Amino acid sequence: MACGTLLGAAALAADDLPDAAASDPRTLGWMQGFPPPPERIIGQPDTDYFGFPKLRWTVCHFRELLPTRRVSRGLGAPIPLVTDLDPGIDAVTFTPLGGGEPMTWEAALEVNYTDGLVILHRGRLVYEHYAGCLDETGVHGAMSVTKSLTGLLAEILVAEGALDEDARVGELLPELAESGFGDATVRQVMEMTTGLAFSEDYADPEAEIWAYNAAASPLPKPADYQGPRTYYEFLATVRPEGAHGEAFGYRTINTDALGWIIARTTGQSVSDLLSERIWQRLGAEQSAYFTVDSIGTPFAGGGLSAGLRDLARVGQLVLDEGEFQGQRLFPAEAVQRIRRGGDPAAFARAGYANLPGGSYRGMWWLLHNAHGAFAARGVHGQTIYIDPTAEMVIVRFASHPVAANAANDSTSLPAYQAVAEYLMGRD
Repeated sequence: MACGTLLGAAALAADDLPDAAASDPRTLGWMQGFPPPPERIIGQPDTDYFGFPKLRWTVCHFRELLPTRRVSRGLGAPIPLVTDLDPGIDAVTFTPLGGGEPMTWEAALEVNYTDGLVILHRGRLVYEHYAGCLDETGVHGAMSVTKSLTGLLAEILVAEGALDEDARVGELLPELAESGFGDATVRQVMEMTTGLAFSEDYADPEAEIWAYNAAASPLPKPADYQGPRTYYEFLATVRPEGAHGEAFGYRTINTDALGWIIARTTGQSVSDLLSERIWQRLGAEQSAYFTVDSIGTPFAGGGLSAGLRDLARVGQLVLDEGEFQGQRLFPAEAVQRIRRGGDPAAFARAGYANLPGGSYRGMWWLLHNAHGAFAARGVHGQTIYIDPTAEMVIVRFASHPVAANAANDSTSLPAYQAVAEYLMGRD
């Protein structure tokens, strides 16, 4: 999938848009009927399928719109999660960031346009909710949560000694030696402290993200198109800007470069490696999939769609530092390195007001709060939130009309903390 399709919905004022109930894709009748009415069809060649409210259907149906590559779960039987649902969670209350009236957990589901949410506590499924386009049999776009899974694979390779985090990108990928990536280290790519001339400002028609979108699109290019046609070709055109290692700059191209490094190191695509190292060994219920460019390269920076419970399994595996049912799937050091966090000074320069004192490492967001929480985060409200102190994993899929997580952090982060404290208090 073109990265802009996943990441580039323009920022919108949520107050001017229909709420979760009014924008529910079932209520609006998207793609219902045989055939659906013309005004209720979402598909190619239209390019607005990721605009709100259509995105509330699209997030569960990327495979119907774009070519994909499978993350196979293998042929073994799924390993069921132990279920011990707690109806008291809906009544947990919290105060949004910045103040205001207390809100219940249940109310926050609607405010955040939640499509699905599960909570694991000590490995047991204690909460499960579905809405919008999603049910327990479906998959949903994980958006930039994908970055954290790509980062996890890289951290595993580093911990196993297969990948040198201090190696220069140009040494591993000669194709990028003359690009802005060439003299950056693998670690700087993994922490997004590269100095690159690349803007993801979708309000700027001259931003480099638009050329990236055009290159990454798997669809036929216009007859007069002269630019790069794949992720690989585009990454080679990225120019340097500023010094590496000084400031955190959230750029999707870092993850796609890391995906290339992983593929070159292992001889496997990110999708195949994720299947072999994680999906086939976790007892996943469903195969996942990546959207791809025109030559089948997985979109390592945001192209994963997966089942809700399966991402919860991944979150639990990370919480347990690579151990699953008494077997070690990867070195504990891979997660321990992530949890140590990145450079807080470099992160602070990026100005994430809702994550004071935070950092970024291995493509995971570190909150550095009292519980040591860390998270994978994606636009429109996707998250894997891991609280080691509470032994809790929360996975949420959502289709919030505003792409930036700043739009939902105020009614998400304190809610996660409140549920963590509730679960700890009931023990």
